[in-house]
Amino acid sequence: MADDIEKINEIFRKHDEQEQKRREPTRTGMEPVKEHKPKSGRHSVDKLFIDEKGEESNYTGDEESERDFRPVRQNHEYKSGCLGGLMYFVFVMCLGVIFASLAWMAASDALALNKPQFDAEVNLPTDIFSSETVEDTDGDGKVIGTKRITHADIDYVAAELKEAGLIEYEWLFKSFCKLSHADRKLDPGSYVLHSSYDYRALIQNMRIGAGGAVTVTVTIPEGFTMEQIFRRLEENNVCSYDELMDAAANYNYKYGFLEGLELGDAKRLEGYLFPDTYEFYVRMQASSAINKFLETFYYRQTEEMLERAQAMGRSMYDIIKIASLIEKEAADDEERPLVASVIYNRIRSDMQLGLESSILYLHQDHEGAPDAAMIEEDSPYNTLIHQGLPPTPICSPGMASINAALNPQDTKYLFFTLDTETGRHRFFTNYNDFANFAATQNYG
Repeated sequence: MADDIEKINEIFRKHDEQEQKRREPTRTGMEPVKEHKPKSGRHSVDKLFIDEKGEESNYTGDEESERDFRPVRQNHEYKSGCLGGLMYFVFVMCLGVIFASLAWMAASDALALNKPQFDAEVNLPTDIFSSETVEDTDGDGKVIGTKRITHADIDYVAAELKEAGLIEYEWLFKSFCKLSHADRKLDPGSYVLHSSYDYRALIQNMRIGAGGAVTVTVTIPEGFTMEQIFRRLEENNVCSYDELMDAAANYNYKYGFLEGLELGDAKRLEGYLFPDTYEFYVRMQASSAINKFLETFYYRQTEEMLERAQAMGRSMYDIIKIASLIEKEAADDEERPLVASVIYNRIRSDMQLGLESSILYLHQDHEGAPDAAMIEEDSPYNTLIHQGLPPTPICSPGMASINAALNPQDTKYLFFTLDTETGRHRFFTNYNDFANFAATQNYG
């Protein structure tokens, strides 16, 4: 039995020697150590080695040790790196999608893409505009003078367009306006804009003369006063009465026939607002609306008219005053030269004109003949008290009255009064005939 055990041990010893020869250390600084018998009693084929620091190591010395055949476990840092990279990629992709969506939405709004088709009216009142004087330069940047620049309140404009459904993003529209200086390109008025207009087209169509501007046709009859004209313009949403009165008083219109008429009083334009049918832009600038009247008068006034007034020893302003009196007094075109003759004959005779129409100029809301208080009123328009022409025209005369003032009929008439039966006037050379006829009439 002992011999058998010894033989078995000899077999294991030889096996171990063979294994030791086969597994020679391949790293420097490593040497085999004495083998330790396993506590379990089994013979272990694994060897422990001692490294340079004298510490035990389970490295066997083989290029292919038993450790090489164990399952490989991934490093935690490797796992974290892959997961982080994946998350970063997903984050970047999400940002890209978001920015692309925002860019598409912004582009759709700015370029008016995929919008429903409709029209909307947008109003830009004059009080959202402000003006300033800036230097005017030539192409080389040299200052050649000054000019007035008008700015619109873009915050208001953007809010109006948003409310009308024409834009979606106010901040984007305001940014576009800032880059394109759109605040200088807009005009007061009402505009009909289509939903297919992009930002640039919206701005281009919010200007006077553009296709989007809303217009209204207004007829001004002969004999309307400036106040009546301005009230009618307000009723038709052209401008407000107050804006028109302010522009009439303070805006400097460049026409020769206005020379000598000082700023500050709106009545300086009375008589020059030529009666006609006009097409105005809704909510246009008041000075521009008034300029339409003045421009028409300028073109209606001829060189022959100026020469005729000069030959009569009258200024054109006097002619307009006389024409305005004729316009208010005459019943028809046939009477105009006769009424003109009475006015000139009275002026030459140093008589008061005594015309009720002039007295009523300061009482335009009054209906009928002047009352006792009006007749006694000490006003420069009271031609019963004061001699000569009133200080301004009393209405806007038409061409028939202007021509009558320039070409009065040659008569000796000094008086005229209404014939209530015919609706026309009777003319007289003396007071007694005039008074006797007037006594037969019931003027109410």
